[in-house]
Parts: sequence; structure tokens; C-alpha cells
Amino acid sequence: MAFSTSLAGGNSNVRRGVTAGWTRSLLPFTSPKSTKHIRKSRKRTTALTDFIFANFFKIGLTASILFFLLVLYLYGIPKPISSQFRINTPRVIRSRKSGYRRTTSLLGSSLLLNKNQSSLGLGLATAAVDLTTKELYDKIEFKDEAGGPWTQGWRVSYKGDEWDDEKLKVFVVPHSHNDPGWKLTVEEYYDRQSRHILDTIVDALSKDERRKFIWEEMSYLERWWRDASEVKRESLVKLVQNGQLEIVGGGWVMNDEANSHYFAIIEQMMEGNMWLNETLGVIPKNSWAIDPFGYSPTMAYLLRRMGFENMLIQRTHYELKKELALHKNMEYVWRQSWDNYETTDIFVHMMPFYSYDVPHTCGPEPAVCCQFDFARMYGFMYERCPWGQHPEETTQENVKERALKLLDQYKKKSTLYRTNTLLIPLGDDFRYISIDEAEAQFRNYQMLFDYINSTPELNTEAKFGTLDDYFRTLREEADRINYTRPGEIGSGQISGFPSLSGDFFTYADRQQDYWSGYYVSRPFFKSVDRVLEQTLRAAEMTMVFLLGLCQRAQCEKLPNGFVYKLTAARRNLALFQHHDGVTGTAKDHVVIDYGMRMHTSLQDLLIFMSKGIEVLLGIHHDKNDQNPSQFEPAQVRSKYDAQPVHQLVSANQGTVQTVVLFNTLEQTRNEIVMFIVKRPDVTILDSNWTCVKSQISPELQHNKVKMFTGNHRVFWKASVPAMGLQTYYIANGFVGCEKAKPSKLKIRSNSETLQCIAPYTCSKVEDDSVQIRNRHQAVTFNAKLGLLQKVTQTKGGSQNVLDEELAMYTSPESGAYLFKPNGDASPIAQSGGELVVSEGFLMQEVFSIPKTGWTRFPVSHSTRLYNCEGSVQEFLIEKEYHVELIGGEFNDKELVVRYKTDIDNKRIFYSDLNGFQMSRRETYDKIPLQGNYYPMPSLAFIQESKGERFSVHTRQSLGVASPKNGWLEIMLDRRLSRDDGRGLGQGVTDNRPMNVVFHLTFESNISSVLDPISHPGPISPSLFSHRVGAHLNHPLHAFIAKKPQEISVQPPPRSFSPLTAPLPCDLHVVSLKVPRPLKYTQQNLEERKSVLILQRRHWDSSYCRKGKSDCLRLDDEPLNLLNMFQGLDVLNAKATSLNLLHDDTEMLGYSEQSTDVSQGRVVISPMELQAFKFDLLPVAS
Repeated sequence: MAFSTSLAGGNSNVRRGVTAGWTRSLLPFTSPKSTKHIRKSRKRTTALTDFIFANFFKIGLTASILFFLLVLYLYGIPKPISSQFRINTPRVIRSRKSGYRRTTSLLGSSLLLNKNQSSLGLGLATAAVDLTTKELYDKIEFKDEAGGPWTQGWRVSYKGDEWDDEKLKVFVVPHSHNDPGWKLTVEEYYDRQSRHILDTIVDALSKDERRKFIWEEMSYLERWWRDASEVKRESLVKLVQNGQLEIVGGGWVMNDEANSHYFAIIEQMMEGNMWLNETLGVIPKNSWAIDPFGYSPTMAYLLRRMGFENMLIQRTHYELKKELALHKNMEYVWRQSWDNYETTDIFVHMMPFYSYDVPHTCGPEPAVCCQFDFARMYGFMYERCPWGQHPEETTQENVKERALKLLDQYKKKSTLYRTNTLLIPLGDDFRYISIDEAEAQFRNYQMLFDYINSTPELNTEAKFGTLDDYFRTLREEADRINYTRPGEIGSGQISGFPSLSGDFFTYADRQQDYWSGYYVSRPFFKSVDRVLEQTLRAAEMTMVFLLGLCQRAQCEKLPNGFVYKLTAARRNLALFQHHDGVTGTAKDHVVIDYGMRMHTSLQDLLIFMSKGIEVLLGIHHDKNDQNPSQFEPAQVRSKYDAQPVHQLVSANQGTVQTVVLFNTLEQTRNEIVMFIVKRPDVTILDSNWTCVKSQISPELQHNKVKMFTGNHRVFWKASVPAMGLQTYYIANGFVGCEKAKPSKLKIRSNSETLQCIAPYTCSKVEDDSVQIRNRHQAVTFNAKLGLLQKVTQTKGGSQNVLDEELAMYTSPESGAYLFKPNGDASPIAQSGGELVVSEGFLMQEVFSIPKTGWTRFPVSHSTRLYNCEGSVQEFLIEKEYHVELIGGEFNDKELVVRYKTDIDNKRIFYSDLNGFQMSRRETYDKIPLQGNYYPMPSLAFIQESKGERFSVHTRQSLGVASPKNGWLEIMLDRRLSRDDGRGLGQGVTDNRPMNVVFHLTFESNISSVLDPISHPGPISPSLFSHRVGAHLNHPLHAFIAKKPQEISVQPPPRSFSPLTAPLPCDLHVVSLKVPRPLKYTQQNLEERKSVLILQRRHWDSSYCRKGKSDCLRLDDEPLNLLNMFQGLDVLNAKATSLNLLHDDTEMLGYSEQSTDVSQGRVVISPMELQAFKFDLLPVAS
């Protein structure tokens, strides 16, 4: 991509991420050495002449450089002769006006280096754009004023001469929105509707080459392709090749953008796009997202880095649509808020009206537009027009009147946009199900088009089109006609449109109906989603190492036998990213279907990993997929909706049980680990049979009558190599080692059944407060309520208020989608609950079952501190909530936890977008509480101008708000008896018992910070915060030997360390996988077999730069990909797009220097994701 605008007078080819040294080669930092000053003397003219001749070259070079700098100063940087931004269409991208200069040029290319990142101190720069969603929210009054026929807009009109110079070009785009699960399961929808729709499309389009159609969901197309005859397949391929059928998006599903993690989004896009390319030879370039409930800039970034050029979106706040439409800003270039160099720009079309159905797409008057949905004529299955005026067959007698009526809507809609190229979607949910329905639409519209096109005075050309037809024509018009407004920043990619940054949450479709409920609906399955993600990522790594290190037929049995289950796991994860899957907005039996698919894949992945670790540890070299494994997962789920249960280690006298830990993170991991044992008198040994100090504590459960299960938790400090395996042993009767040290218990209970158990010493809690502590902090609790009160830092003694409150909203109008509380939430904890304090040298814990007004206990919770030197674990507070909103007494209740701090955040907070970037949030009084709730996939924090920061990390997606100064409020679960009128037809009452885990941190700045109040731009987590989030979201995978062994037999040391060295702490391995394992063993394939996706995290250097742990290395120099793995050679390395389909990485927005990996040198700018393809072979001996 060429950056045709200049960078504050800098060179136009400077891209984000290019090294400072490269810049210096163009613009020297120091002037050339000056010659010595020669004293004036009438007698020394000869010496002066000699000097000039002797130094002629130096003088000439100095003069040239000075002249060059003078020209730059006076005239700026010349535009490039040609654009490097490659697109598949023949249009030329015009250079943008040269008058624009970015205001943040001081960053230059220094973002490449962490030392420069530290010198910036204030985090990310803010992109220069014309519009931000924050500024729009500040401006809009949210009055919900009625606008006439277009209820949420105004009475649209036009003069009539708008199309005299440039005729109106109308593209009517037939489509069918096919949810892969909502009211029916994906299989039910396929059998009853989607397969018939695809059959209809092939038949109807084949009759007339003027007919067009677009299709989005590959989950259905792949299923249809398996069932279709060869004739049907060939017909579909022909339609795609001649441009009648366009595949838009091409993901496995149309994913949600609030709850989905960016790892899962990449997975589902990659799975769909790769199948599409391998099957039909198609690489999509236009995205179509008409139904997600709000939109994230993370999706725009990922699409841009996958080679997409254009996006279409629909569900944004109706007041925001009105404001954009008033100023003809419904089409814009979406830029990441941290992008100063336009490398992330992608063109967006926002649909202007209430819905994507026909009544709300032809123009501003739905009563008129509905008359042109010919599938609503008598004889079809769809609802008639609710406005009372129904569609009628087009005839020669009425075609003029009908065409003019329709054209009037087209022209009114056209006035909301800048160009005279107009998009008219023609479809709805599961449309074109029969050939009769398709013929009704195509036949009637073609008659209307024929009339319009044959009447020159209408200055209009109308026809069926694809999304690509529309965007291509629009770009051609924008190239010919300058639509740029005075002073508009725009984009170098496409002129004539504003640039915008920000996200589109929280969505409201009418009145006070904000769609913030789905951030939390079905939280149990939101949690399973993330467990499947991390397990799939670990299994993919295992597959890479097995195939890479093996290269022999006998040890390929295991990975090859698992290929089909691996593909199924990828697709089941991808399916759940659907905007009615991870959102929790499907019918009960559909949720069960999603859950069972994920559960099956989780079981398959864990079995594969259990077998794979035997090979990697050298226990078995030729493991077969059919052979049982010696190991089993340390946590198992009995069924799809059950909480994971820890496997019980028997630890009988004279036996030892092997434990294997798998660390999928990029750095060596020191961490306190926990296993459940039947007997307390155990000893821990490391791989070398050396004693490891350990602690035991009783296992506790959500049961007031029987809080102690009778089993025990053993804790010890483990150290596991980066992306590697480490072995430990739980022994009983090993002579010479100290047994696990029991924790001391303190109990507060009103129940006589809660008795002390052996081998622990117990005492009563007498005071009104209790405290647990480690080397760095002490946490104080209200003993009567069992809730947090304050945190004291051991060093310096500073205190932070942390007043924890559990509260419940009563919400009779809430549903799966909407959060509509009836007033404020009421605290639920009362004095007199159960409390157990465990004090040990490795872990200290407060376990509480609060007393409430209900017969059942809706929540219990644990708070833990760890002592683990060299780990982030000892700087955080671990909160684990067990939630059970089970039974009718909790109907129409929504449970929240509030953390009330003394941080003066002015109700400004930050929440993450898809686990990828942070977004600034501000609580507005002009918006109701439900509109001030935002998605929280992994992190939220508040910060005051002095720098004190409080963060909450989560391992599942939830909803978050800051309703009052110093508060973070997070919703944990919701149980709702009523439908909220958005089509689902039911409430949400299928709640499951579940655990929610948070990691809480307080951080004090070490240098100046950005003031959240005055600074509207992005602020990043600290390096420490990134590390905390990584540990929480990528936990150690633990496996236990199925059978204990005699303690007298010492096995050889077993570990697996695949990296030559841990990666820098700000570099994250998003994915390491073999995309197509079946092709791995095939010879002479040009396609590289392994893929590595890396992310360079940006971190706020105002806070601890070493991440408060053993983080000694940062990405301040290029990573050598060729030497990354121990015992494996990386060959044929090549940069690629995130969907693995584009090797021309400059067209993706990357700089040439960042993607030239021929010598193994990997340079990644902060915030960037980059993918690399390569081959792995064992190092030749």
C-alpha cells in the first residue's frame, strides 16, 4: 500500500514499523563534518584554493544535502508516481491531497522499538481522522424524535436535478440471511431451508445472466457442496466465475463482534476462506455483516489484514445513523484509533435504516418499500405488509406508476450518500426458498428496471448487482468526481469520503432498547467457548511439533488419524462465533446443540493431546490414534453443560502418580499449580526426582451444609518451559522429602455442621474483619458479609479502597438481547454468611457463602493470594465466583458484582474489544444505564489522572459499566422469563451452575500518564497487565497418569522445550498450526505446511516496564524466525495474510521491511498481527 500523503513533511514512503536507521539513510540526523574555519588572509588565497580542490566532494555533498532539505522545507514531499496498493479491479487509486499533514509525526518509525515506546511513555498515538464515535456520542442529544415516514430520521426530499450531471446507478443486491442456528439448529435450518435456497439460487440465476446474488455463510455452502450433484456444483462454479454469484465475507459464519475473541474470529474466517479458495478458487474481498448487534474496529482490522477492501454493516445505534446521514457520512474509511499511517484503512458502507429487510432497504418509507417485496404477495409463506399496502404483480399497465414510485424511494435514499451509486439490498432471513419466490422477485424487478432504463429523462440505470459490482462502480465514480469536503482528512486509499475511528457499541434499534443483555446471556457457554479456544490452540501446537519432529511414517499415525476430528473442532468453534451462538441468543435446544458440539470437540482435543505428550516426552515414539493413552486430562466434563471436575489423585502409600504440565505461552512459566488429592500426606517431586515444597488446603464447595468435600488441594510452584512440557510427581511415602504443609483455617459459621477436619488446625473468626496477605499486598474483608474492603501494599503501606458488592437487578422487560432494568440493583449480601479462611505459605484464601434473602444461595466466592517469586501471580488478587441462578425465584434477576474504589475516574473506563485492543468508555447521563454497559471479552480498567489504575481481567466475555465515580460493575449472570420482542420468542431460563474467574490488579504509574478525562484516544494495558491476561486466558494444560506407579521405580527426567529461547514478553504466539494436515506428507507441494501468527502487544510504559516478573526480554530487536525452534529447521519462510490467502503483503497494509522474512528476520510493529508460512524439518544430524 502506498501512503500518498506526506507525514508532516516526512517521506511519503515511511510506513509504520520501519526502523529509525532506515529513516536516517534518507534524512541524516547529523550534518556532515564541517571543515575547519580558515582565517581570512590576503596572503592565503592559495591555501584556500587548495582546500576547495582538496575537499571539493565534501563541499558539494554538503551543499546538495542543504539544498535538498531546503526544497523539502519549502515544498514538502512529492507524491509517489504510482500507488503500491494493489487491488484486483483495474481502477487507479488517486493520491490524496498533499496539504494534509499528520499531527503525530514525532513518532516516525520509532514505534518499532520498545525503547522508543518507553520514551513515549504515554502509550499509543491517536489517529488523525474526521470522525470518532466518541465525538458523535458527545454531539448527539439522544432525544428519539419522530421523523415522519422514516420514524428515526426525517422527511427526506430532493430537488430533482441531483442526477443531471451524473446519473443514478442503482444496484439491487438479492440476498438471503441464513443464521447457522437461532430458532432451529444449523442442521434443521439446512434441511428445511438453506439447501433449498442454494438450489433455488443456482436454478434461478442460470435462467438469466442479468440476475445476481450474494452468499455469506460457508457453513451452509460447504454442507450443500457435499450433498450437491456434480451438475449442481458445476453450475454454481460457473455462476461464481461469470460474476452472477458473489461470495461475500466467506467466513464459516457471520460472527458476533462483541463477545468473540480475535483468535476465534481469525479461526472462523480462515476456516471459511480456505475452504472457499480450495473448493471454488475464490478469495473474497467484500465483507457483508448485516446482523451482528454492533460492530468492532477489531473486525475491520482483521479483514484489512486478510486482504478485504470493503465492508458493509447495518446494526448501529439509530441516532448515530441519523447523525451520519444528515452529513452524508454513511460511507467512510474505518481507521484504527492507533493508526497514524493509514495502513489499516478499509472502506465501509453503513445501511441507513432500521433493518435489512425489504421494507427498510429501498428507501426511507417502509410502507412504500414493502410493496416491492414481491415474496409478500398472496400465495407465499411470508407476512403481508403491516402498513396495509401490499405488493402486486407488475404489468405493462402499471409498470410506469410502480417504477416511478420505487424510483422515488431510490432517489430519496441516494440523498443520504455522497455518490450517485446506490446500493439496494433485496432479501431477508431465509429468503429465496423456492423457485416461485425467486421468480416473483426477479421477474417483477426486471420489468421495473427495463422501464427505468428505457426512460432517459429519469437519469437512472437500475439492475441486479453483487456487492462487488456496487463497490467497484462507486470507487470508479469517486475516482472521477471529487466528493472530498473542504478540510477533510479522508484517506489515501479512496478519496471523497471521511475517515472514522471508534466502535459501534452499544447498539440500540429503537427508543431505550439497548442490546447490552447479550454481552452476558448464557455465560456458561461463553466460558466453554474460551476453553475450546485455548484447547484448540494447544492441540494445534501439539500437531505442529508431532509432525515437525517426526517425518517418519510410523509416528504420523497419531496426527493423521486425528485430522478429521481436528477439522471438526475448528468448525465447531467457528460455528459458535455466529451472532446467535456466542451471544447466547438462540432457543434452548439450539444452545444445547452448540454446547454438545463444543463438548465433543473438547473431549477429542484432550484425548489427542493426552496421546501427543507421550510422543513429545519420548515415552512412545510411534503412538497410534487407536491406542489408549497413559494420561488423561486433569479436569474432565461429564457432559456438555457440566462444570469441569478435577480428577482425584489417589496418592496411596508407596505410590507415585505422574503429572504433565503443558505451557502454551511463549515465555517460561513459573506458577503455583493445584491438584486434588484424596490423602493429605503427599510429597511433590520434580522431573529430576528432587523434592518440591508444597501446601495442602481442604477442597471447598458451594454447599452450606457440607462446605468441605473431604478431599484436599495440593499446591506447589511449577516451572514449565515456553511452549513446552514439564513432568512432576505426586508421591506418598517418599523418604527424605517434607510432606505437603497443611494450611491453617479460620472459620466463621452459624452452622454446627461445619467442623474442622484433619490434618488442619482451626480457629474461629472473632473480629469483624479478616485479612490475607503475601509478600506484596494484604487484602482486608468484611467478615460479616464475606466481601472485600481494601488492599494494602506491603511496600510503602499505600491503601486502596476495594469495596466489593454483590447486587441484583430486577428486570421484567429484559430478554436475551436487551438489558432493561427496573431501577438500580439492590445489594444481596446479608450478615451471617459462611466464611473459611485458609492460610498457607504458597496460597491464602477467603471462601464465602453470603447469606441472602433467597432459600437457594445464588453465589459463593473465593479470593486468593499467591506467593510465587518471579511470577505475575503474586501481584494479583484472584476472585472466583460460583453462580447458580437456578429456579423460578431468580426469574427476571440479573446478578452483578461491583468494585467500588477510591479511584477518581469521573465514570470513564476502558474495556477491551475482542481481546485485541482497548476502547475508552464514558458514562453518559443522557443515555440510560443499559446504554452505558459495554462488552468485556477479557479486560476492563479504571484510571485517575494521577495514574492509579484498577483492572479486572476475565477469562470469558461479560458486560461492564462504571455507573458511579470509582466503580466497575460487571454482570455475572441473568435469568429472564420473558421474550424481549426481537424474534427469539422465549426468555433465558436455562441457566447452568458456573464459575467466573477474575484477576484483579492495582498499579501505580512510574512516570507521567495520559489524563483519561482530557485524552479521548486509546490507552493500552501495561506489560504486567498483558502478562496477567495471558496467564488467565491461556492456563497450563494438566494431564495425570491413569495409573499410579511403584515409588521404588524412578523414571528418567522427562520434559520438552521446543524453543531455542523464550520469546520477548510483548510478543504473543496467537496460533501455531498446520492448516491442512492431510497435505502435510504430500511431496513437492508449493504450499508451505506450517503457519505461525504473531502479535506484538502495545503496552503502556507509564507502568512497570518489566511486567513485575521474570520478564527480561522485550521485542526491541528483530526475531529470528529461522532459529526459533530447537531441533527444527524453519525453511521457505514467507509472510502471508491472516486468512493465509495473500502472499502480497504490501496490499494488506504491511510495510515491505516488516514482511521480508527470507533471512528469518521478523519485525512487527506494536498492535500488529502478522502471519508466516513455512516448512519445519528436523535439524540434520
